[in-house]
Amino acid sequence: MPHPIMFRDDDFGLAEVREIALGFPEAFEKVSWGRPVFCAPKMFVMYGGSVKPQGKGEYLQYPHSILVKVDESDRQALEQDDRFFFPAYMGPFGWLGLDLTARKKPDWDEVRELIDASFRLTAPKKLVRLLDQR
Repeated sequence: MPHPIMFRDDDFGLAEVREIALGFPEAFEKVSWGRPVFCAPKMFVMYGGSVKPQGKGEYLQYPHSILVKVDESDRQALEQDDRFFFPAYMGPFGWLGLDLTARKKPDWDEVRELIDASFRLTAPKKLVRLLDQR
């Protein structure tokens, strides 16, 4: 049974995330787990996420967020910021979520930097070289 679609094209921040993510070499978008994911060829950012509840219960949804892979050297500092969360399923594999609605207005330069770092951690070296040559 496929996942239900968990976003709309007019969701807050999705157009901006899409524009940033598709600007990376060979990046493409697909829907996985009911959410937009951006790959090159491996996933480097997902729009929307959730947190597993303590014990039983409903997952806490962050529908207007991004999930990015983070370098271990940055993880501790990012985890101190209340805009970040440990996403269900992907958190144990080095990913963090950023709630785009946690402040009045997202810092799109910061979002771009997080996506860039995630791309560099997941993309093949040839695509990282292409990015650096731009």
